[in-house]
Amino acid sequence: MRVIHYQLIHKSIEFIEQHLEEDLDLEKVAKAAGLSKYHFHRIFRKYVNKNVHEYIRARRLSQAANLLLYSETRILEIALQYGFESQEAFTRAFKEIYDLPPAQYRSQVRLLIQEREVFTMSEITGWYITGTHPDNYKVEIDPRVCYKTSPSMHLYSNEEAAQDDNSFGTLMQQFQAREYRGKRMRFSGFVRTENVTGWSGLWMRVDDNQQNMLAFDNMQNRSIQGTTEWNHYACVMDRPKPT
Repeated sequence: MRVIHYQLIHKSIEFIEQHLEEDLDLEKVAKAAGLSKYHFHRIFRKYVNKNVHEYIRARRLSQAANLLLYSETRILEIALQYGFESQEAFTRAFKEIYDLPPAQYRSQVRLLIQEREVFTMSEITGWYITGTHPDNYKVEIDPRVCYKTSPSMHLYSNEEAAQDDNSFGTLMQQFQAREYRGKRMRFSGFVRTENVTGWSGLWMRVDDNQQNMLAFDNMQNRSIQGTTEWNHYACVMDRPKPT
């Protein structure tokens, strides 16, 4: 059932992405997913942590932010393109998400992009690369794609890794899981891929203090392949109680 729900969420998000500049509401998106709007609302909220209206609004603002950075389109035109009644309404909504008004965001973040640097792993606190050949993979902070004011992370391989079918790399973070004993855990996020020749996806595991694996979930049976636009994915597993 979980896999079916993932598929429905992906289908609905693809529909939203294709119609962002059109009139959209819960009923239309639920119909595209093949569910009643009440049932779909519960599933969408559970897996995306936003209701449909909030998600559509956030994606429209994200697309608007992209236009601010990579076009000279007037702010009023961008506001109207993504369904806002006025530039003032757009500015209020944009500032809630990005902490800056659109004009200031355009000028300041453009400067960041022009001065873009590739961060080393020691500069990305709490994250590191591991895998079969970690030296064949690199990660950088990408200010062109942001959530609120936080830039995304870009993990990519070199040619040597791409030619090795048995090679893989992963960006990983560790934390104590004591407070999650006996609970269901979910790790979710938005992923975009380009030219993935094998497979990619999220993963999550729990080890004991002897490094024995207690629980594990990855996306190999529902993997992301090739080139895809942003979509929402999740791993879910139960944290076992101590015996």
